[in-house]
Amino acid sequence: SLARDQVGAPYRYGGSSPSGFDCSGLVQYVYGKLGVSLPRKSRDMAGVGHRVSLHELLPGDLVFFRINKRRVSHVGIYVGNNEFVHATKSGHPVRQDDITNQWWQEGFVVGRRIF
Repeated sequence: SLARDQVGAPYRYGGSSPSGFDCSGLVQYVYGKLGVSLPRKSRDMAGVGHRVSLHELLPGDLVFFRINKRRVSHVGIYVGNNEFVHATKSGHPVRQDDITNQWWQEGFVVGRRIF
């Protein structure tokens, strides 16, 4: 619910507060509210917690994607029912998307369970 509360917040490169988020800033903010400290960059976050497959995801798991051919360059928070919350890019607010969408399935790298 903490992630969903941020849907509609503006995108801001390097942002980590409700006044503006980038993808890893959003994750850092939400997990920080739960008392969990995470690395700042998505590629560093991808090494934290326990690995889970796309079909094992539970609400609160982190989902990592390959964008622009890099290994891990995007992160979101899985919220259940094949949906995840993330900050995408400039001009687009934080939003909830369907992880079964072909674009996201093809870019999916790994899920990580922190709790």
